[in-house]
Amino acid sequence: MKDRRFFDFLHRQIPVFLALSLLPGLGYLFLGWLNGVFVPAFVWYLLVIAASLWGYRLYRDYDFEAMSEQRRDRWYRQCSWFFYAFFALWTLIFLLYVGQAAHKLHYIAIFTEIGASVVASSLLASDRRLYRPTLFILMVPLIVYFFLIGEWYGYVLTIFACTLTWVLLYAAGSSNELLMKAHHQATHDALTALYNRQYFVEHLQKRMNSLSESGGFSYLLLIDLDHFKTVNDSLGHDIGDRLLQDVVARLRQQVSADDVVARLGGDEFIITGGDCADRAACERAALDLSERLLARLKETYVVDKHHLYISASIGVSIISRRGANAGTFIKEADIAMYEVKAQGRDGVFMFNEDMAARVESRLEIERLLHFALPNDEISLDYQPQLDRAGRIVGVEALARWNNATLGAVAPAQFIPVAEQTGLIVELGKYILERAFMTLREWHEAGIELEQFSINISMRQFTHHDFEAQVRELVQRHLDAQLRSKLVFEITESIVAEDINRVIEIMQRLTATLGIRFSMDDFGTGYSSLSYLTRLPLDELKIDRAFVCTLGRQEEGPAMVATILNMADVLKLKIVAEGVETAQQLDFLMRHGCTVFQGYYYSAPLPKDRFVEFFRSRN
Repeated sequence: MKDRRFFDFLHRQIPVFLALSLLPGLGYLFLGWLNGVFVPAFVWYLLVIAASLWGYRLYRDYDFEAMSEQRRDRWYRQCSWFFYAFFALWTLIFLLYVGQAAHKLHYIAIFTEIGASVVASSLLASDRRLYRPTLFILMVPLIVYFFLIGEWYGYVLTIFACTLTWVLLYAAGSSNELLMKAHHQATHDALTALYNRQYFVEHLQKRMNSLSESGGFSYLLLIDLDHFKTVNDSLGHDIGDRLLQDVVARLRQQVSADDVVARLGGDEFIITGGDCADRAACERAALDLSERLLARLKETYVVDKHHLYISASIGVSIISRRGANAGTFIKEADIAMYEVKAQGRDGVFMFNEDMAARVESRLEIERLLHFALPNDEISLDYQPQLDRAGRIVGVEALARWNNATLGAVAPAQFIPVAEQTGLIVELGKYILERAFMTLREWHEAGIELEQFSINISMRQFTHHDFEAQVRELVQRHLDAQLRSKLVFEITESIVAEDINRVIEIMQRLTATLGIRFSMDDFGTGYSSLSYLTRLPLDELKIDRAFVCTLGRQEEGPAMVATILNMADVLKLKIVAEGVETAQQLDFLMRHGCTVFQGYYYSAPLPKDRFVEFFRSRN
């Protein structure tokens, strides 16, 4: 039961024992002076002072957070010998005074020995290695003394003393069992009997302190079961619990005796390995264990006649002296594990410095993005869309963020952060309003466009207030003619949402406001003809990833031609984005593409420069 609470408890007992030694010891010294045994009592008290100085040093040197496992074990051994010495001194004063029957000091000696025994069984019950030897050190001399009286009452007192010894041992043992049970419940997971998060964090901190002293390395594996929620939802939690128990059995089979396995919660498990002399060996050991775990965990499970198949995603962090606290390495392993999830699950990824830099950058973006709108750092650029004759027929509004600290931040960096944090809802509303205002200003200035495209995030689109926001902004800034020019660009991730609800929203916005919809980045996500036929779309946009292959890869032209033919069959307008060369433009024109967007014509432009570009072209 040697966790932090155990060590803290022993640490708190030291000043209690010092007080029980020094203060009552003065009384015994005084009694010795009154009854002619001052010199031996004085020598005894000097020993008490020496033991107290030893105890004070142990009390002062205790620092659980900074101590390694080796230092903590040494401290525990010294603390145990201190307690033994403490009670041995009280046995010594018993032996000194019990022979002073003429001065009635033997009564005080007997009371002292019994009292010390009660103290030992009460305060040391948390550790069998302490209270058992201590009780025998205290009670055996008392039992022998009663027996040597040689009278009938002496034998009776001997029996009583033996009974008291048994009672004290039983009481301390019962208390110890309760403490051990409470400790096990506090440090173990009830379902799997593995260590829990609380214990693991404490253990990991100890390992870090040990590695700091030795200069070695260890590893941390964070294991998350893939699609375990599906099992719970479809077969029930009873089956899910039994599946987790089978998973734990397989984990135990693969790890060594030096490894510690814990359940963080749900379907997440964490493992620490043994010590390694160098980082390269540690990485090899971590990856080897990870691969064995992945293979073993993927084998078929049979639970209540159900044949179940699951995989796992494993994040690895190398533990070294550099960590500030245990949470740092757990967080690193967690980040690496989510990298596996992002790459399709069923794999292993090791946290590295590049990942650390990306995470730090993302956190900084997230922090500063909260102030982007209040500080007026968000602006819009506009990229022209041209027809086959080279006329500007449309434009796509693109968000830009220029921060005083970070400089110009690419949309590919801050838009995903905004979506994950929910800031995209507020940011999207701001972009809509600025775009609507620009469309109206250009109309009033005589700049007429056939369409005005705005990107809509799926999190923004499915927000409960999205429709109301669009209606309110449209009514405030646009008339019926301008509304008909609006094109909301959505991505294929829309099919991961409630498709029926999405279709209803699109149909209402089209029917009441005349807004059209375009499928952006087509072919890079959840492409499906069934979804294309169900969604009320007017336009497809060929992703730049396909356009850039034209003239460079054999399969590129075939893919683009297929998309163009499919759009023709479905009666959808098609826009090719990312057009950068005359060769790409020529291929697209020959295969029937009608609208083009890309650096071949123009990069995204600020509002004023777009006006100049429009007037120069049209």
